[in-house]
Amino acid sequence: MSGSPTPASLSQVVPSDGLTEREVAILAFERQWWKYAGAKETAVRDLFDMSATRYYQVLNALLDKPEALVADPMLVKRLRRLRSTRQRSRSARRLGRDA
Repeated sequence: MSGSPTPASLSQVVPSDGLTEREVAILAFERQWWKYAGAKETAVRDLFDMSATRYYQVLNALLDKPEALVADPMLVKRLRRLRSTRQRSRSARRLGRDA
């Protein structure tokens, strides 16, 4: 999908105590698949009124919240795995090793 999340997709995230509406919307947004590289960044700016850099800062903080794991365990675990893989790759490049 390259469009914004629909109301139906937003409601698929189980509301959890401790998550704001924006955090629930971010989890729903992350469930989307993007065909084009710039489409997600444009949607982030339009939907959340923040830069892509700020969005990923907010997303990373959200992934560390236990409430996010309760709200959407499969998505949060997948995003945590991706984050961990990227961190390992960056560290390996900095150290001059193959990832």
